[in-house]
Amino acid sequence: MTSVKQFQVTFDCAEPERVARFWCEVLGYAAPPPPEGFASWDDYNGSLPAEQRDSAFACSDPTGVGPRLFFQRVPEDKVAKNRVHLDVRIGTGLVGEERLAKLEAECARLVALGATRVRLLPADDEEESCIVMQDVEGNEFCLD
Repeated sequence: MTSVKQFQVTFDCAEPERVARFWCEVLGYAAPPPPEGFASWDDYNGSLPAEQRDSAFACSDPTGVGPRLFFQRVPEDKVAKNRVHLDVRIGTGLVGEERLAKLEAECARLVALGATRVRLLPADDEEESCIVMQDVEGNEFCLD
């Protein structure tokens, strides 16, 4: 049996580079350099046929640990809740007020980047608090 060693997470979106750069800031990921022979991504995009310009973008964990994220332009708008979402694990090991303070601080940073706060899911008997958010195109994710 073969085991998978790597995977990427793919986002359907309207503006791939914009969404990718948002996630770079959230996760500390890096965008790749432009393709060989091009000084910038704008130069590269300008070389493509109009229908292919700005159609995809990717970013990756500079440490090589996390999955590559790939963003592809699709014609339709997002119309329903994500069936899969990312949990941004910034409160791991923290509980109570200490965890909530960490979540709230990160939430404020991400809102400044263009994210939207949806709601706080308060701690209960089974789970610690988390904050449901949306990225710059409305994709749900959790600060956990």
